[in-house]
Amino acid sequence: MNEPNPTPAPAAPTNGKRRRILTIIISAFLLLGVAWLLLWILVLSKRETTDDAYVGGDQVGITAQVTGTVIEVLADDTQRVDAGQVLVQLDPTDAQVALSKAASTLSLAVRQVRQQSATATQFDAQIDSRRSELEQAQAQLARRQPLLATQAISAEELRNAETAVATARAALQGAERQAAAAHVIVDGASVEKNPAVLEARAAFEQAWIALRRTTLRAPVTGYVAQRSVQIGQQVQPGQPLLNVVPLNRLWVDANFKESQLRALRIGQPAELQADLYGSAFKFQGRVLGAAAGTGAAFSLLPAQNASGNWIKVVQRVPVRIGLDPQQLASHPLRIGLSIDVNVDTHDRSGNLLANTAANAPVASTALYAGDVAAAAHAADAIIHGDALEQP
Repeated sequence: MNEPNPTPAPAAPTNGKRRRILTIIISAFLLLGVAWLLLWILVLSKRETTDDAYVGGDQVGITAQVTGTVIEVLADDTQRVDAGQVLVQLDPTDAQVALSKAASTLSLAVRQVRQQSATATQFDAQIDSRRSELEQAQAQLARRQPLLATQAISAEELRNAETAVATARAALQGAERQAAAAHVIVDGASVEKNPAVLEARAAFEQAWIALRRTTLRAPVTGYVAQRSVQIGQQVQPGQPLLNVVPLNRLWVDANFKESQLRALRIGQPAELQADLYGSAFKFQGRVLGAAAGTGAAFSLLPAQNASGNWIKVVQRVPVRIGLDPQQLASHPLRIGLSIDVNVDTHDRSGNLLANTAANAPVASTALYAGDVAAAAHAADAIIHGDALEQP
């Protein structure tokens, strides 16, 4: 019986074909290597990245400015508040009583100064009267002196005339001293500028502002956070009650390694990705500056590298990156969120540190700007006899 022929094995590739395959593979690796080298030289080496970055922002603390009892809390955590909106109301009873007392004191001071002015005018009139009496006594003495030689009058009558002159002169001097003393208080200043009125006015304005401060308002527009104030709580000046976070003004603090700082410059563009939105949205920002020290240097308990066993640890320096307000409006962020930062360092012509002093306020509010003017207006109303104006 004949056995079947076995299937013939495939022919091995020739040496030329094997060489071409190896050449293609090697060429591909070389091309990939060259592409990676060019990518590194042209792109990656011109960028600094870190994922140790977090969103930062202002936390505007609302603190009590006067002592009082909380009777209303008008905002809670997560709620939006507008600038000037009432957040907390303290019991105004004590402040209203103090304001009424200060208003009475101011009104009394004005009346006393006016009385003193009238008294000074009265003393001026007495001077004229005493001067006339002195002139009359001197005239009578002058008429009697020639009559003594002819014995038309007695010596006693002449002495009486001389005594009358001395008495009138003393009365005139007394009136002049009284008038001078009265004018010292009122001369050189109007009623509004009198020291007694100014002192009472300052006390009134202080009481007016204290009553105003029993109403705590939001200095900026933002969102309430960390509310600790409660109804019925007795608060003291400086006691924190809640925070207002303006989410329209945020930044990113990116903690770069110290070896990465050599390529960073103020003004360089940055691309940021928040874990909140993922890769679907990229924030655009710019480097604003670097901190004056490492995070470890400003920690609550700085490292003491001169004691004990020392191990070198690569330090990180916070670099602040500004965000686009329009992007923040369309894609809101929160303080403390994680951010991946990619800074384009192609342009290294900028400064490592700011070389000019800042001459503009970092933040400002006009909430308290009108308090002094309003208190002064209320004081003017009392001085001119109008009704008391409540804040």
